[in-house]
Amino acid sequence: MLASTGDERSVLESFLDLQRAVILNKLRGLSDADASRRLVPSETTLTGLVKHLTLVEESWFSSLLAREPGAVQLTSQEDATASFALTEEDTVERIAAAYEARCARSREVAARFDLGHVVPQPQVGEVSLRWILVHMIGETARHAGHADVLRELTDGSTGIV
Repeated sequence: MLASTGDERSVLESFLDLQRAVILNKLRGLSDADASRRLVPSETTLTGLVKHLTLVEESWFSSLLAREPGAVQLTSQEDATASFALTEEDTVERIAAAYEARCARSREVAARFDLGHVVPQPQVGEVSLRWILVHMIGETARHAGHADVLRELTDGSTGIV
């Protein structure tokens, strides 16, 4: 449920969770073949978008904010582009489950810090958890828009769900 009158944190977190749910809804119900089909000139596919967002979640929350050893950090455009690449093991079910688990981990990490908690980020400089949440809302919503178009091109489905 979208928090429309809560405090700053609950509003930010609920907007991010809404966008995460939209992403998953665009993927669900598709075959592996449909979800991995290239419909645009780039390598972008529905499963690729969700795989990318899984790594983006890990990069911002687990790697940057929590400094978890071994967590992936996307530090270049090449890293970001490569994060869309699919393997034969990347099924709709596995990609969706990995994204859901990573989002749950991101929520756990974020809950440990105040919105004003600041960490260094190599490309941007210092960023707060507040900034990370706003960035993740934008990043996830941007890709939700891509997913909207890809899903409509796949089977004609439109709308948030």
